[in-house]
Amino acid sequence: MRIAIGLEYDGTAYNGWQRQRTGHGVQACVEQALETVANHPVEVVCAGRTDTGVHASGQVAHFDTDSEREPRSWLLGANSNLPDDVNLTWTQAVNDEFHARYSAVSRSYRYLILNRLQRSALFRHRAWWVHADLDAQRMHRAAQALVGEHDFSAFRAAGCQAKTPMRNIQSISVTRNSDWLAVEVTANAFLMHMVRNITGTLVAIGCGEEGEAWAGEILDSRDRTRAGVAAPPHGLTLTDVSYPAEFELPANPNLKLR
Repeated sequence: MRIAIGLEYDGTAYNGWQRQRTGHGVQACVEQALETVANHPVEVVCAGRTDTGVHASGQVAHFDTDSEREPRSWLLGANSNLPDDVNLTWTQAVNDEFHARYSAVSRSYRYLILNRLQRSALFRHRAWWVHADLDAQRMHRAAQALVGEHDFSAFRAAGCQAKTPMRNIQSISVTRNSDWLAVEVTANAFLMHMVRNITGTLVAIGCGEEGEAWAGEILDSRDRTRAGVAAPPHGLTLTDVSYPAEFELPANPNLKLR
């Protein structure tokens, strides 16, 4: 039997999603909790591997099991064995054709920026504090040059192991709500540090250091050294993963909080 699960976690204390030889990965915590319920070893496969310090409100994963449990038992049993900063949001039996990574048609991330003179004690692990004035509309206009299928080599990390730099950004927006800016990006998939590198570039545009055309020029250059600095990881959250309707997965309950 294959079980799909929805996950949320605060990535502050973790060295990313992936199980670590040294360090602390979210994957290991989830597997240990599910093994307690399943009473056998479990390997969990996720939709997208988040990096150190990155959060998730809409991660999706799957695992295979011979144990028969009700969805409520998987959910409550796993959560009772997870630390407070990791939580299952739903569970559902799926057919063997479902794969959390390869069946996904898109992933969505939100990067949160606090734009004011004073920092925040409460959001120090959830948002990037930028005290220079940012023009969100200017950033939004510049970002539209990135929409579509492109070679995103200029926005990938040096250690990225993806076989191809081609990715398709379906939508990208920059919006302001009082002192808060949100950069929201949906794509078929992402390269390592891609959203963080895009955000750093847009911030340079938003504060007037570079012109609006710069994002498109960087994209066309395919040269990472020409782009802006990478935004810090703690402002980034994986908010949603979309799948074909045929799998009938539950809606992400955290989307209502957006």
